[in-house]
Amino acid sequence: MSPVANLQPRHFLDLWRLDGPTIRALLDDAKARKVARLGWPTGRPDADAPAAGRTLAMIFEKNSTRTRFSFDAAIRQLGGSSIITNASDMQLGRGEPIEDTARVLSRMVDAVMIRAKRHDDVEHFAAAATVPVINGLTDKSHPCQILADLMTFEEHRGPVEGRTLAWVGDGNNVCASLIHAAGKLGFTFRVACPPAYHPDLMDLSRAGNAGTIEIGHDPRAAVEGADCVITDTWVSMGDTDHDERVAAFEPFQVNEALMDLAAKDAVFLHCLPAHRGEEVADSVIDGPRSLVWDEAENRIHAQKAVLAWCFGGAA
Repeated sequence: MSPVANLQPRHFLDLWRLDGPTIRALLDDAKARKVARLGWPTGRPDADAPAAGRTLAMIFEKNSTRTRFSFDAAIRQLGGSSIITNASDMQLGRGEPIEDTARVLSRMVDAVMIRAKRHDDVEHFAAAATVPVINGLTDKSHPCQILADLMTFEEHRGPVEGRTLAWVGDGNNVCASLIHAAGKLGFTFRVACPPAYHPDLMDLSRAGNAGTIEIGHDPRAAVEGADCVITDTWVSMGDTDHDERVAAFEPFQVNEALMDLAAKDAVFLHCLPAHRGEEVADSVIDGPRSLVWDEAENRIHAQKAVLAWCFGGAA
């Protein structure tokens, strides 16, 4: 019997499951950890090394660049190690029940991060696991990305509370997690998307009441006076309606004219990879208002805060 089998692990599955103070503590820990290691080589462990002796398993059902590298760097900087595999290389790829995989890995590693196709699979995995499980991305949410987004905004523009963030494009998993965050951290989140691609109404009901969520179909209205403009690819992994999506989203490109409607010091975010010339113009993503490279780097520090919290740290 695993020595932790009777303990309730700290899973990180969705932001709506956490209260505002916990999300705030995660953001503050991420920022503090980044500052504490300025000038250090990326492979040097943090001074407190909260994951010393611990192993993180990472399971990928979808391709990944930022999630894969940032989690690997994160666990190493926390003093731990990682085992990385694609689901197709495991018995999962041959039909083993995901709950059985969770029970086995719980006896072999100290935490599991999953980048999955179906959100339900991550929830089933977590229900059977006796170690922390982290949602590295599903079709329903991307909470780790949003911690990095908010951290990046706050590094450059101060606290997000009371500010206005605008989303232009698909009401997808990233948009859903921003909705959850707005309801917990007290910022206004305006969404502009084609009617056929609006956010899931369930996410609106889970958002909480600390912030304001506005859903519309006019990107100009959403961006007007906003402190931050965010978008994502129009066609995500697994989408099969490419041509229909591109046609529907063409009026939702974030270009210079749209950015000029935002606040004078507004910043631009994109979780990447970007399809230049589709959801964003080159002049925006490569321009002075873009923070996408800081945003990508901050995935490491956000991941570190999540892992430390799962192991009993912050908040």
